[in-house]
Amino acid sequence: MADNGDEDAQYRIKEGDYVVLKRGDIFKAVQIQPKKKVVFEKQWFFLDNAVGHLYSTTFEIVSGGTLQPQRPKNAKEAGTDNRNIVDDGKSQKLTREDIETLKEQGLKGQEIIQQLIENSTTFRDKTEFAQEKYIKKKKKKYENIVTILKPSCRIMAMMYHGREPGKICHLRYDTLAQMLTLANIHAGSKVLVFETCAGLVLGAVMERMGGYGSVIQMYPGGGPVRAGVESFGFPTHFHDMLHEFPICHVNALLAGTLDTTAKDPNAGRNPVVMKQLMSLLFFFLKAQEKKVKMEEKRKKLAAAAAQLEGQNADGLVIASRFHPCPVLIGLLKFLAPSRPFVVYSQYKEALIECYTKLKEQGGTVNLRLTDTWLRHYQVLPNRTHPVLLMSGGGGYLLSGTTVATDNSKPAGSQRAEEPASKRLKLTDTEG
Repeated sequence: MADNGDEDAQYRIKEGDYVVLKRGDIFKAVQIQPKKKVVFEKQWFFLDNAVGHLYSTTFEIVSGGTLQPQRPKNAKEAGTDNRNIVDDGKSQKLTREDIETLKEQGLKGQEIIQQLIENSTTFRDKTEFAQEKYIKKKKKKYENIVTILKPSCRIMAMMYHGREPGKICHLRYDTLAQMLTLANIHAGSKVLVFETCAGLVLGAVMERMGGYGSVIQMYPGGGPVRAGVESFGFPTHFHDMLHEFPICHVNALLAGTLDTTAKDPNAGRNPVVMKQLMSLLFFFLKAQEKKVKMEEKRKKLAAAAAQLEGQNADGLVIASRFHPCPVLIGLLKFLAPSRPFVVYSQYKEALIECYTKLKEQGGTVNLRLTDTWLRHYQVLPNRTHPVLLMSGGGGYLLSGTTVATDNSKPAGSQRAEEPASKRLKLTDTEG
C-alpha cells in the first residue's frame, strides 16, 4: 500500500513496530515481524499484510492466515418495534449443517453472517437496535477479525488489567491516569519511579513526558523489569532519558558512601583452580564479557547517582507489591520542596501507615488518601444507561506535597508557639 506522505507515516503500521491486537474486549501486544505466525484468541495469522495500513484498521483473517482489510457495511432495512416477533427458534432457515457447509466452501465470517441475515424471517422486522445486537452476537461466533492499534498508556493498562491484573498489582487504568495527574508528570521534569507493575507505570510516565526530561527508575533485586516499556515501542531518544538505580543503595548514596567504581568479579579467586574448571579461552571470554557488563552497570549507576545527588527531583511515583512506607520515607529525601508525590497500593492499610508516619515526621502537606470508583456507561442514541457489571475496586492512592523543614529545631518542638498577645492576656488573667 502506497504511503501518502511523511505527514501521516507515523500513523501507519511499519515492520518492526510494536502493536496491540484487539478482538472484542481482549488485547495482546506483539511486534510486527515478517513471516512470523501470531496466535491470538485461538486464531493464527501473519501480520505481513498489515504493513502500510493505518492504525486502528480492522482486518479479516482469511485462509492461510492472511489479513485483509474489512469491507464497509451496507445499510440495512429496519422495523419500528419488536412487538410482533416471536422467539420460537424457527425464524432462521439455515440449519447447523448448512452453516458448516458454508464454512467448508470457504465463505468468510461476514459472508456467513450475511447469509444468516438473509435467511432470517424476523430480521427485517427487528428495530435497528435489535439488529445491531443480533449482528454483534453473530460476529463473536462466526467472524474472524482483528483490529491493530497503536500502543498507548490507556490501551496497555486495559490490556494488562484484562489479561494479567496480578502483574500490575491490580492497577486499573483510571487509577493510573489519576497518578499521572497527581504527580504532575510533564515534559522537562525529573521524576523518580518505583514500581513492580511490569514496567506499565514507568512506560506511562515516559509517554507523558514525551522524551524530554529524565526518569530515574528505582528498582529492587538484581535489575529493573521493563517488559511493559518495550511494548510501548518508544523511539530511541525516549530511552536516553531513562536512568536506573538500585533501591538497596539509597542509604549509601544519602550517607555519601556509595562506591560507583567497578570491581573485578574474579578478584580473590585462585587462577589454578579456575584453569582446572574451564579452559583458558572460555575463562578469558567470560571474564571479558563480565568486565564489559560491570563497566556498563557502573556507568549507569554513576549517571543515576549524579541525577539523585542534587536531591531536586520534581516528582515521585510509587506503585509496588512491597510495603510502601520505608520506600516512601527514603525516596522523599530526593525531592525538592513544593513537589508532588503519589503512592498506589491495592490495600488501604499500608497507605494509612504511610499517612500516619508522614504526619508524625512532617515535611509534607496536603496529604490525601483516596480510593477510585469507576462505572462504564453505554452511550448510544436513545439507549444510554450504566453498564450492569463494574469493577469492584481500583485500589487506593496517597498523595501530597513536600515542604522545606527547619532541621535546627528538635522533632518535638514543631508545635507552633502562642502569639505574644495571647500570652499576655493569659498572664493578666492569672494575676
